[in-house]
Amino acid sequence: MEHQKTYIRHTLPYHEREIIVEGPVTPSHLQTLQMHPDLDAFRKPGDQHAALVEIASLPEGRIILARSEATIIGYVTFHYPDELERWSQGRMPDLIELGAVEVADEYRSAGLGSKMIRTAFEDGQMERYIVFTTEYYWHWDLKNSGLSVWDYRNMMERLMKTVNMVWYATDDPEICSHPANCLMVRIGKEVPLSSEEQFDRIRFQQRFMY
Repeated sequence: MEHQKTYIRHTLPYHEREIIVEGPVTPSHLQTLQMHPDLDAFRKPGDQHAALVEIASLPEGRIILARSEATIIGYVTFHYPDELERWSQGRMPDLIELGAVEVADEYRSAGLGSKMIRTAFEDGQMERYIVFTTEYYWHWDLKNSGLSVWDYRNMMERLMKTVNMVWYATDDPEICSHPANCLMVRIGKEVPLSSEEQFDRIRFQQRFMY
């Protein structure tokens, strides 16, 4: 499957500075930038920067980022699901995972998360894909946000709904292990019915759930 990527750039005013939201960005562009030191939710900033470059190098990989001059202050990743997870079963070419979403602490009130995600879906470039995200409470920054598990869950749902992602049921053990965990999905307008049906078979693998 050919993965077409349409680069989009927005300039946002922020106090006396400007923030650039752009993507999908190339590996070479990423290598000219540095990570904000607060971007450490998933791994150390330097290691996360290397991971972003690697994802951007994948045929299906997409990195949407927010930056202040040459410093990355937020990012969203899109890629095929991990081979160790059930979502990779069937190796669906049109099933893409919205993976990590992270914004540096001092910029979290600027609405960058929703802006980056909306940028990824502009110009209809995701209409050929089923895009999903798995939300696990143990990945959430409950400590720094001061939010409860359920308030954080509601915040993440609102964020994903900005691009019309909706809650989908599943019998995946990890998602079912805690009631705050959830699966959210957006099925593009150009996705064939056969792909929807295959995704349904991946979502439910216990016979009694049909």
